[in-house]
Formats: sequence, C-alpha cells, structure tokens
Amino acid sequence: MCSSRIPPAETSVGEQPGRRYHHGNLRQALLEATVRLIEAQGIDQVSVRAVAKMVGVSPGAPFRHFPSKTALLTAVAEQAMDRLKEEIDKALAAAAGENALMRYRALGIGFFTWALGNPVHFQVISTRAVIDFEGSSLKARNDEIRAVMAGMMRDAQAEGLLRQGDPVRHAVAGRALGYGLARMYIDGQFPSWDLENLNPLQEVIGIFDQFIASIAA
Repeated sequence: MCSSRIPPAETSVGEQPGRRYHHGNLRQALLEATVRLIEAQGIDQVSVRAVAKMVGVSPGAPFRHFPSKTALLTAVAEQAMDRLKEEIDKALAAAAGENALMRYRALGIGFFTWALGNPVHFQVISTRAVIDFEGSSLKARNDEIRAVMAGMMRDAQAEGLLRQGDPVRHAVAGRALGYGLARMYIDGQFPSWDLENLNPLQEVIGIFDQFIASIAA
C-alpha cells in the first residue's frame, strides 16, 4: 500500500484486534471484526469461526446471524453500499445547482472519497465471487447508481455538454476509470506510477477531471 494512503474509515469502528465482545449487538460486532480481519490478513482468511474467535464468542454463536462466509461478507458489502450511497448523496446535494456534467463529476468525487477512505469495504463490495450480489439488495442498489450515472450523461448530451458518442458508453467508461483507479490504489500500484508522494484523492480526482474534459463539448 502506498505511503500516502488516506486513513481508512474502517479504523474508526472501535474495537482493535484482540478486543472481546461485551455488548448486545453481536451482529455489528461480527461485521466490524470481519473488516479488521480482512485488513490484517486478507479476504481469503475470513471465516465465520475466525470472526467469532476475534469477537470472543463461541464458534456457533454467529451462525444465527450469518450461516456462511458468503452471508457474512454479503452483509459487509451491504453496509458498504449504505456508506457509498451516503457519500454520493452528500456530493450530489452539494452540486444540486450545477449542470448535468458537473453533477456527474460530483458523483465521481463522492465515489472516490468513499472508496479511498474505505478500502476494505471497497474490496469486499467489488469482489463478487465472495458475496451474493444477485441474491441480495446489492444488485438493485447498484443498478440505481448506474441508472443515475447514465441519466446524467443523457442529460449532459441533451444540454449540449458532450462530444458526439453514445452517452451510456461515456458512463461505462467513467465507471471503468473510477473502478480501476480505486483498485490500483487499494492494490498498492500507485508507487509504480510515481504517485506515492502525492495526495491520492486529489490525484484520482485530477485524472477523472481529465476524462471529463476529454468527453466535454
């Protein structure tokens, strides 16, 4: 991970490794422990029993909440989606008076702020092999965000703000860029591109702005 990494929001969840469960919300304690375990050892090391051990409950206690590793990680992903939507909604509210292209930019900045600040949550929500994406609320909520992005691009084209081209393809390109930049950061690839000494959030916003300039009329 690059040395300029933004302190992740996960560090604010409270308990540190080795702390024990002393309150009534076991479900939330298990989710927080899962995030810590991923951050410390990687997503492949997650199991319901390992998380139970971290929290300090019996191996069978979590299973009434999460009958499998997939169910546990899906719940982490759903929590991640809640936080992502909150960040996007905040960014869009701040850009309410802007044109469609600038609202699209604001949505992108909301995504980058969340993804770089919550790298473990981004990793879980984007690793679909370990979650039940289709069978949970995730697909519908992801489709909502995607529809908003595509609608902004169509509005920008109608307002004469875009170069010629399919506005949905512009939205797909922007989504791919956003996902790719966040993944590069989280996978520690910024140093190989001489970006380790820069502010990562400002750098990805600058790259995103360059993309927007390339499609603007």
